[in-house]
Formats: sequence, C-alpha cells, structure tokens
Amino acid sequence: MKDLSNYRKSYEKSELLESSIPEDPINLFHKWFYEVEEFGNIEEVNAMTVSTIGLDGFPKSRVVLLKKFNEEGFIFYTNYNSEKGKAIQNNPNICLSFFWHSMERQVIIKGIAEKTAEIVSDNYFQSRPDGSKLGALVSSQSEIIPSREYLDDKLKELEKQFEGKEIPRPDFWGGFLVKPLEVEFWQGRPNRLHDRIRYKQLDNFSWIIERLSP
Repeated sequence: MKDLSNYRKSYEKSELLESSIPEDPINLFHKWFYEVEEFGNIEEVNAMTVSTIGLDGFPKSRVVLLKKFNEEGFIFYTNYNSEKGKAIQNNPNICLSFFWHSMERQVIIKGIAEKTAEIVSDNYFQSRPDGSKLGALVSSQSEIIPSREYLDDKLKELEKQFEGKEIPRPDFWGGFLVKPLEVEFWQGRPNRLHDRIRYKQLDNFSWIIERLSP
C-alpha cells in the first residue's frame, strides 16, 4: 500500500468574501472562468466532471467538456444512448464540478438536466470538424465492441459514404442543458480553512447566498 498521508499543499492564492461577490452565481462563474482562462495556465478550462445516477442505482462520474453557459445554465453534448445519456434521461438530477488546481478553485453545480432544443444541437453539431461529426456516427457509445479495428473500419466506410457531402446530426446525439439549483464556489485558503460560498435558488428563482464551514 502506498502511503499518501504526507501529500500536502498550502492554499494561499486568493480569497472569496461575501463583500466582493455578485448576487447571481452565473456572474461569479463567468468571472472565475475568465480568470482561469486568462491566468490559470490550464489547457482545457471547460473540462468538468459530470456525475449521474446510473440505471443500476450507482453514481458514476466522468469528465466531459462544457460547451456553453448563460443565465439558463450549462450545456454539454453527448450520445443520448450512452450510459451517461440513459442515466440522465432516467434521473435528470445531476452534478457538475470543476477543479481549477492552478487557481486553487472548485465549483460544484447541482441541477436538473434536460435535452436542448434540436436547433441548438444541430447548430453545434454543424460547427464541429468533419472528423468529430463522423466520430459521433461511428460510436455506439458505451456499448461493447469487438476491437479497435471495428471502429477504424466503420470510420473508413462513413468517410467514403459522406465524401463531399454534408454530415447530418444523428437523432441519438445532442445537448443537455443543466439548470442549476445550487452552485458552490470553493476557494482554497491556508490551514484548510477554505472559503465555501453556496448559492441556493429559491421558489421565486432568486438566489440566497450562504457561507459553509470548510
């Protein structure tokens, strides 16, 4: 067994105080995202962990890429027939989390996922490189396949089929919009006394701001 008890880091880069935060969590997320993008030295600032409750009743987390966020919520795209897609359609209560280690920041979003409008999925799909479009058609995501060659052969067939043609978005692929109910912002602080600020949505869609003990 490898002992990790001496793996320690002191968090000292910033602070998160009620006096300097907006009333809406999306505005604070936008500020943090911009700061990490500009100064955080992180390759994929939009990488996030999506946690769902599977059809087997177990939670499962995986990293996907955030593709859009606004006052409505957070959008990512996937195969609706994948393990993740089926889990969300069965139980739309999901969690998104970001960990931006170089800025000592974490954001945890609890929300309800719903499919985006077809036009939203169509527009994003058509913005993708042809290779990514074909990849969506090739992959029966989460299903057992016989070999890597199976994927490569299927891709070659589709490359011939769609050579010089527009590649349509398949019905089984599209976006999910996650509408937040709670958004927690975590800023690392010395002595493990981290700042944790949680926004909770009320029935009138306004937000209450609460400080949590670290």
